[in-house]
Amino acid sequence: MRIAYLTSQYPAASHTFIRREVEALREQGVAIDTFSIRKPGSGEASADADKAEAGRTFYVLAQSPLAIAAANLATFVTRPAAYLKTFGLALGHRAPGARGLFLGLAHFAESVLLARELRLRNTEHLHNHFANSAATVGLLATRLLGIGWSFTMHGISETDYPAGLMLGRKIEAAEFVACVSFFGRAQGMRLVAPEHWERMHVVRCGLPFDQLPRSGPRDSEAKTIICVGRLSPEKGQAGLLRAFSRLHKARADIRLRLVGDGPDQASLKALAEKLGIASAVTFLGRLSEERTLAEIAQSDLLALPSFMEGLPIVLMEAMALGVPVVASRVAGIPELVDDGLSGLLFAPSDWDQLAGQIERLLNDQALRGAVAERGKAKVLAEFDARKSAMQMGRLFNDNFGSSVAVN
Repeated sequence: MRIAYLTSQYPAASHTFIRREVEALREQGVAIDTFSIRKPGSGEASADADKAEAGRTFYVLAQSPLAIAAANLATFVTRPAAYLKTFGLALGHRAPGARGLFLGLAHFAESVLLARELRLRNTEHLHNHFANSAATVGLLATRLLGIGWSFTMHGISETDYPAGLMLGRKIEAAEFVACVSFFGRAQGMRLVAPEHWERMHVVRCGLPFDQLPRSGPRDSEAKTIICVGRLSPEKGQAGLLRAFSRLHKARADIRLRLVGDGPDQASLKALAEKLGIASAVTFLGRLSEERTLAEIAQSDLLALPSFMEGLPIVLMEAMALGVPVVASRVAGIPELVDDGLSGLLFAPSDWDQLAGQIERLLNDQALRGAVAERGKAKVLAEFDARKSAMQMGRLFNDNFGSSVAVN
């Protein structure tokens, strides 16, 4: 069985779990071709593994407009009924308004080119990560070809507008849906009738534990808090700065390091200045996968102040490295972090509670050690990339040969 994986951008620094899943499936003998709508941006494919994946990935929008037009014309001439039926599906599978219509037409045109490439490679099933516009392109391409389609659902962004408008229909159209958390599966279940629930499976994103670095020596005189994530409103770093400010007033031996870039970078730096903590806060920008893991390994704890998440890989990485974590009690995070056992949780947006939980860990070496040990055991037992890949492989095999119709 030949599988295709499609995402909006592959590889991506924030989505290393997709590459890890592909690698683990290939290790098990599954033939996988990777496809992406866009090429990775500057700095996204800096790791050797990412560079290798970029070199073997087919990029839809890297093809010329003439190639897209030629694929559409050829398909219309040779398979007019399927072409028009898929076009009708595209018109119905879009957001309302002029912009939604324009994007719907673009997604359809892209899907025809993708379908041509899938056919040339004898692809038998296409899998998407994230139920976004790339998943729309993937769904249309598979309906045009009459092959199987599935996707992995990650977080709340997929239930938000505009992706959320079509999520229920995507679930109904898929041979199966892999959900990274029970919380995420529940959000999908509320959008479809109970007869569709059985196609939704919890498949954890996992880690290749043998590829992670060892924890490094930590500065005994200064305690380092690290936060990894895109610098954007939903990640809550402004609240973390406020919590850190409160802690820093009581003890000057703590440091905060933020890994990532994004639209909030300037405002967060300005807030650090305003709070008088700029000298204790370091903005590291976007780092490679290797450097990010090294930064985590050398920290005393990782804080995740997000307002919305799926099941954050960075929490798994910190726990696997023996670094205690403090995270907001949102979405699938409580499925990963058992409060008081494998990490500490706080009510999202309660910055006083966040500060208090960080302070508990900083002040209690025994608690840090116990949380780190149990956190590592948790991810080793439940979040292994190879075990997750085996589960995905079974789902592909179980659904191979399912009849597919344009609807």
